[in-house]
Amino acid sequence: MVQVRNRRLCPRLCMITLPEGLHGAHLRTRLHHHLGRVELRNAIGDGRLVSYSRTVLVQRERMNQLPTRAAAALLTAGPSTLLTSHTSAWLHGCTAAETNRIHLLIGYHQRHRARPGEAVHQAHHDPAEVAVLDGLRCLALEPTLAELLCRADRPTALACTDQALAVMPPDRRAEIKTDLAVRIAQRPDVRGRRRGLFLVDVATGLPESPAESALLLMVVDAGFPPPEPQHRVTDLDGREVWRIDFAWPQSRIALEYDGYAAHATKAEADEAREEDLRRRGWKVLRANASDLRNPTRLFRDLSAALSVPKCRPRRFWM
Repeated sequence: MVQVRNRRLCPRLCMITLPEGLHGAHLRTRLHHHLGRVELRNAIGDGRLVSYSRTVLVQRERMNQLPTRAAAALLTAGPSTLLTSHTSAWLHGCTAAETNRIHLLIGYHQRHRARPGEAVHQAHHDPAEVAVLDGLRCLALEPTLAELLCRADRPTALACTDQALAVMPPDRRAEIKTDLAVRIAQRPDVRGRRRGLFLVDVATGLPESPAESALLLMVVDAGFPPPEPQHRVTDLDGREVWRIDFAWPQSRIALEYDGYAAHATKAEADEAREEDLRRRGWKVLRANASDLRNPTRLFRDLSAALSVPKCRPRRFWM
């Protein structure tokens, strides 16, 4: 609970308690009823409450948190509004989703002008595909992912899909991918169908970070044969010795992504691991964030290792 000092009556001793609201977001009319006009004015004057819109106030210390911003946007837009796109994906646990804007889904009968930090989407939705997560109404996971795969930044969309698949039982991943493919193929809006179906095919749930998902997409986009993510290297007894980020097992080519946080403190261990893989007949290539920005070196090394000519990048309608 947040307590606000009543400056007018008793600056030091008299405190009022704000209700919890929805993640610290409140309809102004409800606060007026709960606190009264004077106490509400004092809370705003003290800076403990900040105006999000004409009808909604938020607690200052929570105003930059995504759930609070999402709650304030929902309260402002009205009860039939849903969170969608990146915001919905984030609430479903896809932390690769963008958080700079709150994405709202409204019906064609609604009118809501996007405020700064909001993106408004107008479309029909099935009432059965509404999820309530932590008190916030949002689009269910599958339609959220289908929308991202067709319309969002491609590496981000793939990373979100991989994150969603990663927490599902492995035997359900194929079923979810099939459902996503059907949804994308049946979308009334044909824009992005082709790229969406391609991304569904690439998604596996196996990359262990958004950067690894981006690397996989970049390699496949360039026309290289799709690698096997999280390939298990075993000994003669079938026991796992190493797990490779991406592998072409028939060619014994391994591609490891060196994320700074994961590898900065274990360079010596990485060298020992790489040496052991070489003794087992593997050629190890490495990639890092610089290669995601400029993959020229990586593509040259992959072409030489896989003995393939310079690949032609795939193109997709956006």
